[in-house]
Amino acid sequence: MLSYVADLDKRMFFHIVNCTQRHGLYAHAKRVSASGDGHVYLYLSLGLMLTHAQGQALFNLMLASFLVELPLYLLLKNSIRRIRPCHGLVGFESGFEPSDRFSLPSGHTAAAFVMATSVAQVYPAVAPAAYVWALAIGGSRICLGVHYPLDIVAGALLGTGAVCLVYPVI
Repeated sequence: MLSYVADLDKRMFFHIVNCTQRHGLYAHAKRVSASGDGHVYLYLSLGLMLTHAQGQALFNLMLASFLVELPLYLLLKNSIRRIRPCHGLVGFESGFEPSDRFSLPSGHTAAAFVMATSVAQVYPAVAPAAYVWALAIGGSRICLGVHYPLDIVAGALLGTGAVCLVYPVI
């Protein structure tokens, strides 16, 4: 069963990467991925904290959620140690160099889902847009050749789960 799942994951990866190349979406994927870099969350949450009544609640929820998510992310990534497709697939080159060698879970996706789920709790009206953006971050990481689809699923679950653990307490 595990080998079937791993094979399906790899086939889905190649399908997404091939579609990205065929439709010339690589540069777009790089821009979308960059919108999920850590500093973006800080600037956005600080800006909302200074300009919106609920901004402080969003900042607090995100901070507490990242304090749960980040240690779990590091523990999982360094204990599972799944090699990224750009480093482990023979003959595959992505042209994008990630910050480390391991792929599971996707940290960009986990952080994007911390943000999206926090936004959904504090600003429910914009939740659909926040989740579309988080999904685009995850998808972009596959398009760039640095994550398999299951890495994205794991990151989404980790980010969402961290907020769900923290929200009732805050």
